[in-house]
Amino acid sequence: MRITVIGGGVGCARFVLGLREHIRRSGSGDTIDVVVNTADDWWVSGLRISPDHDSLLYALAGVNDADRGWGRADESERVAAELHRWGTAPDWFTLGDLDLGTHIARTAWLRAGESVSEVYRRLGSRWPLGVTLHPATDTEIDTQVVTDEGRIHFQEWWVRHRAQLAPRGFEQLNIDSAAPAPGARAAIETADVILLAPSNPVVSIGPVLAIPGMRDLLSATRAPIVGLSGIIDGSVVRGMADACLAAVGVETSARAVAEHYGARSAGGILDGWLVDDADAACSDPLAHAGIPTRAVPLWMRDADSSAQVARDALEFAEERSARHMA
Repeated sequence: MRITVIGGGVGCARFVLGLREHIRRSGSGDTIDVVVNTADDWWVSGLRISPDHDSLLYALAGVNDADRGWGRADESERVAAELHRWGTAPDWFTLGDLDLGTHIARTAWLRAGESVSEVYRRLGSRWPLGVTLHPATDTEIDTQVVTDEGRIHFQEWWVRHRAQLAPRGFEQLNIDSAAPAPGARAAIETADVILLAPSNPVVSIGPVLAIPGMRDLLSATRAPIVGLSGIIDGSVVRGMADACLAAVGVETSARAVAEHYGARSAGGILDGWLVDDADAACSDPLAHAGIPTRAVPLWMRDADSSAQVARDALEFAEERSARHMA
């Protein structure tokens, strides 16, 4: 079975780790492709930084800093300190020396004319990831946050201001001229199951869905599409997704996020929705809205709980597929 995950960031990384572990334990030989959000990428000190991709890459390689949730383990920051002194990098955005090695390699390949897809392939070949990562698009679609003070890059809003500046909206540059990257397209077209990771619905999943042609691919696929809620009992599991949801008029709840994605039968994208046991009460209302919903424990605290979440998601997706085929 070919499993395709759509998402980005730490929530996606944790879920994909659990999915990989479940497949290892089951011995099924299933494959995993991940369509990664690229809209929070940006340029710093002349280097192309790709936070969502690198969170996945480092976590799958087992070299991530699990305590901080980003970057490499056992880091030093001498180069970043020098960049700050030279004034070529903001002092609120620190990159470790090992991490900078990744960004330098990425930028060198991009400057040489390689596509983002090829850069993903080269970076992913260093470690046995057990997963294939694909950029959602090869086009730069950096996210701008619209505030009362003007427009700023998403990373400045997220890291420097900790999402405290009231956002009026989010816009992806060049999105109208973007297209799904070849690997992303193939991963969706050939998938047996598609899973939306418990990533930020607005700035991780949203930009992927906004790429012209992406929703058409999801609409046409015969694979069931099941999403996992990153909201548990009215609170975000990690990060500041509540600020993003408020900006687009969506309540911070598992039910509201599902309604935001919508049922595929009604022009949305979901064939099923997985929520935590704490949100079981939303199952019936969502079912009436055309989104079959199942409540299971969703906290991914360790390898066992993460693998179980992945197993529950796959079993639910397979049930949705069987009912669709019937």
